[in-house]
Amino acid sequence: MEAVACAALAAFLGSIFSVFLGFRGGKGVSAALGVWLALAPLSVMFAIVAFAVVFAVFRTMSLASLAAAFVMPVAVAAFRSPSPYLLLAMVISALVIWRHRENIQRLLRREEPVFKAGKT
Repeated sequence: MEAVACAALAAFLGSIFSVFLGFRGGKGVSAALGVWLALAPLSVMFAIVAFAVVFAVFRTMSLASLAAAFVMPVAVAAFRSPSPYLLLAMVISALVIWRHRENIQRLLRREEPVFKAGKT
């Protein structure tokens, strides 16, 4: 279990701190989704529901991603996943939230972009 959790963390960290991009990368949401689809697919359902509900209500991608990040460790714990997976969920969620710190500032200032259907 620990080796799998370490490998999953390495894959996640590689996506947000890519060697090929000068240790830069994305916010880790899609990488986290891939990790959790492999390790705890039932828990992912709860995170996806949280994402969908928040996105439907607020139409803000970053807020929906943050909601999923908050829900994931709770869902992993609720399904009694092994303790290395729970620790992994807490670390990944904390990093996803940390990577969204600029979005959080814009959300607090009410300046974060809202999704509008049909806009290209």
